[in-house]
Amino acid sequence: MSWSGLGRPAPGKESDVAANPSIGWKLLGTLSAVLAGLAARKALVTGWRATTGKNPPANPAAPGTEWKEAIPYALASGAAMGLARMLATRKAAGYYRKSTGHLPPGMEEVT
Repeated sequence: MSWSGLGRPAPGKESDVAANPSIGWKLLGTLSAVLAGLAARKALVTGWRATTGKNPPANPAAPGTEWKEAIPYALASGAAMGLARMLATRKAAGYYRKSTGHLPPGMEEVT
């Protein structure tokens, strides 16, 4: 693909994202999930410190981590990451639909 200018395809050429909307969705979905995961991790660590007064376990699966700390942290971590990913995917899909007029590939309306 030849490019003319900054970030613009050559005249008469479509960008890869415009030619294949699933690439655009994959980029948007991945970026939103990564950012949501980072935000969830930050919120989880902050909440853990506020609740317990200690840092969260570095590795809950490590044999040296006590069960009474490993299990609650694993549950909270899984719930926080799952919720963050779901919220980010829904928001990204809404933006995608608003931009393209249809839902991203692989997502259907549930009625």
